[in-house]
Amino acid sequence: MIEQNSTENRQALIRPAVAMQEGAGAQVKRLFPLSGWMNFDPFVLFDDFSIAPGSGFPEHPHRGFEAITYLFEGSIEHKDNLGNHSTVGAGGAQRFTAGSGLVHSEMPADKGLSRGIQLWINLPQRLKALPPSYQQVDSKQIPEQRFNGGVRRIIVGQDSPVTLNTETRYEEIKLDAGAQLSENIDPGYRGFIYLVTGEISANGHTLRSGEAYYLDEVEKLSTRATKPSHFMLCLGRAHGEPIRQRGPFVD
Repeated sequence: MIEQNSTENRQALIRPAVAMQEGAGAQVKRLFPLSGWMNFDPFVLFDDFSIAPGSGFPEHPHRGFEAITYLFEGSIEHKDNLGNHSTVGAGGAQRFTAGSGLVHSEMPADKGLSRGIQLWINLPQRLKALPPSYQQVDSKQIPEQRFNGGVRRIIVGQDSPVTLNTETRYEEIKLDAGAQLSENIDPGYRGFIYLVTGEISANGHTLRSGEAYYLDEVEKLSTRATKPSHFMLCLGRAHGEPIRQRGPFVD
C-alpha cells in the first residue's frame, strides 16, 4: 500500500505538482520529492520542466540513480565528464545512469521554450557502484502506437531502445475528448499517471492538469478523457529498500 500520509492510506491517491525554481532559473512543477511526500519507490524525482534560453542546469554532480529527460518541445544539450556531448529534440529522450558518480549539464536551445519531463529512478543497493553511462534516443527511435481515439509513445518498455536497470514502464499518452483506454498493471508494479494537459477520469477519480494519480496494489487502470488530454504513465517494480536522497545524490 501507499506508505506515506497514513491518513490517506488507500489504493489510489491524487496529489498536485508544486511549482518551484530549480537549477539556474528553470521553472518546474514537481510531483516529488516534496515535504511529506519524498519518493515513491522505485521513483525518486519527477519534474515537469519549462526552460527558457539563458536558464537551465549548469554543471553539477549525481550518483546512485538513473534519470530520463523526455522532451515535449524545444531541445536540451547534454554534456558530461564521460565525454558525451549531444542534443535531444522534441519527442526524444536522454538517459544517464549516475551509478558511482557523474558530472553533467543540461541546457536548453538558444531560442524558444524547452519543455519536458525529468524522471529519476533509484538503483538498488547492489548496483549503486555501477560505472556511469549515457544514452540518447531520438524521436524517430521511440516506438509509437496509434489506437482508436489516441496515441502512445513507449519511452521505456516493449520495443523501446531506452535501457534501465529497474523494471519500468514509462509512456506518453494522448487521448481525444471522449476516448477511453484500459491498462492491466503487472503484478508487483506501482507508480502513477501525471496529467500534462486536459482532464481525465482515472478509475473513477477526476484528474486535472498538473495532478498525479498514484497506484499501488492496483490491477487495472481505466482512463477516459473528458477533454483532449496528454498524460504520462509511469510504473515500475519497487526495490523495497530505503531511498536515501541528499540533493543530487541517492545513496
